Amino acid sequence: MNNTDSAYQAVLVERIGKVGRITLNRPDQRNALSQKLQAELVEAIEDCAKSPDIAAVVVRGAGKSFCSGYDISGSADGEQTKAVANVSYPRRSILTIEMARNWTRIWNAPIPVIAQIHGHCLAGGTDLALHCDLIIAAEDAVIGYPALRMGGTPPANMWLYHVGVQWAKRLLFTGDTFTGRMAEKIGFALEAVPARELDDHVLALAQRVAAMGSDILAINKHVLNKGVDMMGRAVLGEIGATMDALANQASEMAQFQERAAEIGLAEAFKERDAPFREGVPLDVPSRS
Repeated sequence: MNNTDSAYQAVLVERIGKVGRITLNRPDQRNALSQKLQAELVEAIEDCAKSPDIAAVVVRGAGKSFCSGYDISGSADGEQTKAVANVSYPRRSILTIEMARNWTRIWNAPIPVIAQIHGHCLAGGTDLALHCDLIIAAEDAVIGYPALRMGGTPPANMWLYHVGVQWAKRLLFTGDTFTGRMAEKIGFALEAVPARELDDHVLALAQRVAAMGSDILAINKHVLNKGVDMMGRAVLGEIGATMDALANQASEMAQFQERAAEIGLAEAFKERDAPFREGVPLDVPSRS
């Protein structure tokens, strides 16, 4: 792999010493996850894992956000993703299981992967981040799964293993968002740092990880991940994907799609969130 790899369209890949840095590159769509973006991201991570010159990977987003979720806009690159949302339950169940297994390829990649979160990390963005090995967030990042308010469940549900039962229920029962500071407190993220320091902090951590031998890193990741799998991660992922397909048949989803067609996505989102009196994200108490 060269210092900059132009083999992809939806992601940018560069090598910084022994670190591969992958940037989600749909800034105008806040890096919403089209099928192309998902496929190229997984492929790029696996390519980094195959390179003898790379020992750790950082995943970040271009522009103002890490990732705003799955692409349901109907834009050219997101059309297939939107189409998946409109198929029948049996077909959607199969497609959602396949998508969950795709995220598992990041989980199983034999190389440490660090998610670098800034701006918004919503819905599918959290699915991506939670399948990485480490998460570092900007203190003011906004994280959550508000899409659950119109239907669904995280299709590859990793919340339980990161934040525990009560916080998982608290957040998924409401779709409430929370800051990077709160993410650190509840275990969603390893650390939260000032946004201006995020790039340097994550790269320094990645370089420290990459100073280890690649074989040692791969073995330790494999052992630790197998421990989580013994807690039921793979089975829960299958259940979550199937239930997500079923929950997306809820009447709330049909009503949302009708309203989005009538008034546009932005206004439909406002209507969706109105009953929750959406305010500032959940945050830790001020230290002042």
